[in-house]
Amino acid sequence: MSSEIVQVGATITCPHMGNVTAITSNTRVKVSGQPVVTMSDTFTVAGCTFLATSPSPQPCILVRWLVPATRVRINGQQVILKTSTGICQSAAQAPQGPPNILVTQPRVKGM
Repeated sequence: MSSEIVQVGATITCPHMGNVTAITSNTRVKVSGQPVVTMSDTFTVAGCTFLATSPSPQPCILVRWLVPATRVRINGQQVILKTSTGICQSAAQAPQGPPNILVTQPRVKGM
């Protein structure tokens, strides 16, 4: 099933409503005027409110993608789709839950 391709300006949050920012090395392929993100890019989280765990807080700091696009690649790297599966992680790499891709560009889809 096809799904929207995620670009740098997409709205992505961690499960605790922290904002995810994509940092990409892709400068060649753009959708809606913004670079497309791939599995090898860095996805940082800022503003995670998940502080109510053990004595030391464990807020989300990054997203690791597990299931990207299967048929679309940029420079050999699989792109991230709105339906892609990932996991947010703390500084200790503890899993914190899946990221939420809320808004992407609506025109370009991939599989």
